[in-house]
Amino acid sequence: MMVPHTRHAHAPLCALAVALVAAAPPHAAAQTTAAAPPVVRSYVAPADVAAPPVDAVKTASGLATKVLVPGTGTAHPKADDFVSVHYIGWTAQGKMFDSSYPRGKAASFQLPRVIPGWSEAVQLMVVGEKRRAWIPEALAYKGRKDKPQGMLVFDIELLEIKPGLATPEDVAAVPADAQKTRSGLAYKVLAPGTGTVHPKRSSRVTVHYSGWTTDGKMFDSSVLRGEPATFPLDEVIPGWTEGVQLMVAGEKRRFWIPQRLAYDGQEGMPAGMLVFDIELVGIK
Repeated sequence: MMVPHTRHAHAPLCALAVALVAAAPPHAAAQTTAAAPPVVRSYVAPADVAAPPVDAVKTASGLATKVLVPGTGTAHPKADDFVSVHYIGWTAQGKMFDSSYPRGKAASFQLPRVIPGWSEAVQLMVVGEKRRAWIPEALAYKGRKDKPQGMLVFDIELLEIKPGLATPEDVAAVPADAQKTRSGLAYKVLAPGTGTVHPKRSSRVTVHYSGWTTDGKMFDSSVLRGEPATFPLDEVIPGWTEGVQLMVAGEKRRFWIPQRLAYDGQEGMPAGMLVFDIELVGIK
């Protein structure tokens, strides 16, 4: 999703973000899961990319889909769930512009962080299912010049559903027992660490983290992706740079980061004060 949270590049939570994130959200470096991909023998565009076939099912929004392979699961993803998928995307002219298969790892992301047509289509699926989706431009990139234009066609295979983590009860405001720094960063130690060394601003750190807005909406989580994030401390938002330097390996803290130390109104990024649970896994 970003280098987990860079100030200048809101990466998604996945490689998918590069192609699918509606307003350049979920995060920096692509985050992927280690599920082995099925064998894909060809990336040649399907014969029906130019328009949905007559047997495709349309929703009220204009999304059209067709089940290619039935699933083995019974539960459908919810709107805020994280999912792991394999996918291929084509333009209506038959040009492939993105695919998880050549990368050799499935993509993992939260459904609110991708284009509307993706979020809607994946919620129709069950684990093990493969579905083709014809996504009209109004549900894709809406004419953005830096993204694929017009209707897009995706083959999507749903590998896993990961329900969101429970929202902490104190995300709406800084609690009275939290400590504050001179910058306005607030924090609480949730679990003491086992290390003795603190990271420096120039350090590379490995962390697990989850982030919420003050209305309780999770917008990113390495925990649900099942893979910690590693990044230089001087390449993330100021609240992260300052906060993680207070920690030692093994420690877990909750941070309340005011907007000026977060994305400071950057377009396409979570706004206002943000709350993060951060576990410092290692220092490099």
